[in-house]
Amino acid sequence: MTHPPSPLAVTMGEPAGIGGELTLRAWQDREMAGLPQFFCLDCPDRLRSLANTLRWTVPIAEISAPGEAAALFDKALPVLPLSLPETVEPGILNVANAAKVLSSIEMAVDFVIKGDASAVVTNPIHKSVLYEAGFRHPGHTEFLAELAGAAHRSVMMLACDQLRVVPITVHVSLRRATEILTRDLILETARITHAGLKQDFGIPQPRLAFAGLNPHAGEDGSMGDEELKIIGPAMEELRSEGIECIGPLSADTMFHEEARAQYDVALCMYHDQALIPIKTLDFHGGTNITIGLPFIRTSPDHGTALGLAGSGNANPTSFFNALKQAASMAAQRNGK
Repeated sequence: MTHPPSPLAVTMGEPAGIGGELTLRAWQDREMAGLPQFFCLDCPDRLRSLANTLRWTVPIAEISAPGEAAALFDKALPVLPLSLPETVEPGILNVANAAKVLSSIEMAVDFVIKGDASAVVTNPIHKSVLYEAGFRHPGHTEFLAELAGAAHRSVMMLACDQLRVVPITVHVSLRRATEILTRDLILETARITHAGLKQDFGIPQPRLAFAGLNPHAGEDGSMGDEELKIIGPAMEELRSEGIECIGPLSADTMFHEEARAQYDVALCMYHDQALIPIKTLDFHGGTNITIGLPFIRTSPDHGTALGLAGSGNANPTSFFNALKQAASMAAQRNGK
């Protein structure tokens, strides 16, 4: 007997940001957008108030367990209640609510690990207010890796229909990125990426393209030797393991349409080298995917947009795509 897939677990995100309205909009547009079933870990009163303000017809159904979501989803947005200590004002950060933001993530991960949900889809967080509450991680990705356990290192992938990218160094300054870029870091990131593309995307033999660090990929050492001393040797070791590698490529010529057809993912040496091309290609539709974890996590590829919060005007495309991507990855991982 085939059992229906477990619903996706959607986190609260920063309550003063646009996450609540993205969640409401996703349920409201679920049929038109072809979205999978989900439930959210959020404050029901906040969502009701927001829907009322926006004049959106989104009935809220409070649930006590993820298993109740499927039977309710066609009629109402299933919400597993998390009460907030203080009333939310759109666009106004409040550190008093920060602990509940983190609880929402922790609970969602726990549900997925237990098999009660199929994947985690996170709404955007605002790190500055979390830091005030004692949060010590550079971002969502690193926090999720800790929740997964010390044995797991996570990798951040950004994806849209035209491109997948992985930054090898992430939330550090450019100066620091050049200091911590090592052969071992490249190898570890590439191996996790390769395994993730096979497991969650169904690509039997992933093709990994590597950007050079320097202009023109160092031009045989005349503009820097990291390609010769670090990136190239790492690629040779990966090839010896049967991983298909392309590069190091000049970053200014590896993202046009013909070049993209030659690889399945681009591994970039620093944050903006990866994010600029994908946000240029699909600013509103790209998704953030965490690979290397024992559970699936996706997220919209944007922030909390405090200036738009409460207006109902936030573009939901990236959030919708994050839901679809999470469901697709869960089906792939479960062999369905």
